[in-house]
Amino acid sequence: MKHSEIWKAIDKLAEIKGVSPSSLAKKAGLDPTAFNKSKRFSSEGRKRWPSMESINKLLRSAEMSIFEFASYAEEGQYTGPAHTIPLIGFAQAGNDGYFDDAGYPAGSEGWDGIDFPDVKDPNAYALEVSGSSMEPAYRDGDRLLISPESSIRRGDRVVVRTSEGEVMVKELRRETAMQIELKSLNPEHPDRTIPKEKVMWIARVLWVSQ
Repeated sequence: MKHSEIWKAIDKLAEIKGVSPSSLAKKAGLDPTAFNKSKRFSSEGRKRWPSMESINKLLRSAEMSIFEFASYAEEGQYTGPAHTIPLIGFAQAGNDGYFDDAGYPAGSEGWDGIDFPDVKDPNAYALEVSGSSMEPAYRDGDRLLISPESSIRRGDRVVVRTSEGEVMVKELRRETAMQIELKSLNPEHPDRTIPKEKVMWIARVLWVSQ
């Protein structure tokens, strides 16, 4: 979901509820300025994103599903009806047999399924987080929607699988012809720099659902 799309969805929800973005944030138990337009870009013009914790609080407060919220993004990827995509646990993702060489889901054995808003990537799948290694960004039980076909830019959250079978979710800090530099989502865990030849595949994290 793009920066403009998620803020558009928040504005549309406020309009439907007949309140301002400030009131919407306050009703969700957030700082009243959390959804203000002044919070959407830094003074240097860099994009600011609402945290997933804020979005989850907003959805609970509004008593709406992620599907409804996503449909408010007029130009978003989540514009169709919900459909089932493959789902596996994060620990399984490091095992052989679940993905092909391009990082696409392989076969159906061992995969579960989860309903998610329709996405443009027919190879999208979900990973279920286990443990606390990705807190506070992602918590145990969160389900990450992964898109192998989406383009990846600096600052995106990505899932990476190495030739040793290690699977990790990090923020892409920098990519060169020789290596990728990854920022840890949990400050207690180190950042990583991985040589390109050891990267089996890398895919973008599009969404998270609790």
